[in-house]
Amino acid sequence: MTTLTPDQAAAATQTVAALDVAGLTAGYGGPPIIENVSVRAHRGAITAVVGPNGAGKSTLLKAIAGVIRAKAGSVSVEGNDVTGLSTEKLVRRGIAYVPQVANVFPQLSVQENLEMGGYIRRHGLHERIEELYSLFPDLKAAHRRRAETLSGGQRTMLAMARGLMVDPAVLILDEPSAGLSPKFQGAVWERIEQVRATNVAVVVVEQNTRETLRHARWAYVLVLGQNRLDGPGRDLLHNDEVVRLYVGVLSAGG
Repeated sequence: MTTLTPDQAAAATQTVAALDVAGLTAGYGGPPIIENVSVRAHRGAITAVVGPNGAGKSTLLKAIAGVIRAKAGSVSVEGNDVTGLSTEKLVRRGIAYVPQVANVFPQLSVQENLEMGGYIRRHGLHERIEELYSLFPDLKAAHRRRAETLSGGQRTMLAMARGLMVDPAVLILDEPSAGLSPKFQGAVWERIEQVRATNVAVVVVEQNTRETLRHARWAYVLVLGQNRLDGPGRDLLHNDEVVRLYVGVLSAGG
């Protein structure tokens, strides 16, 4: 796996976006939950989506990943239009989606979960698994254990590694540190940063707005299902509205 320096990662953001979402509108059959939302993410960078509870953050990720069908708007991966494709087809086009729950096969071993994650690979399956064991050493030590026996943090790591088995352009993470202790939350962010450094575009929704903005090269604030603000994550940490509404009051429930 190629590791990018911060300067190389910054240069990568000047190229075609790994993920370009334009004017996306989606919901669950009634009024739309998100409306006319636009997000861009680049390889080698973490892009965050933050906002209050009920803002539509997880709905946005599901619409991007093909879990729910968008009513309007477009999704492109590295310049290729993938709007309306199923989740399985999107995996083949470069999008790996890791939901908050039901993200591993609990009855299968760590090794078997990774093999299942790489089901579309035509070659290099075990080489890729070894690469990911280097990135997630706790998984290598537990490779024979069933996923249901892992700690919450280890299961999160396994879910991320499964998503990476297909060498995605974009890794989408829905609240990867939810329910974990501060120690394991820190470990998850360390791994997310390591994934970013392998030239993957990471798009993340997280509960802890403050911590998320610290890591995000660019972040989008959603309010009532629509774009409200966007900018460099660390800049948004000092935005009066973001601090007042989301970092201060809602830092534990983004």
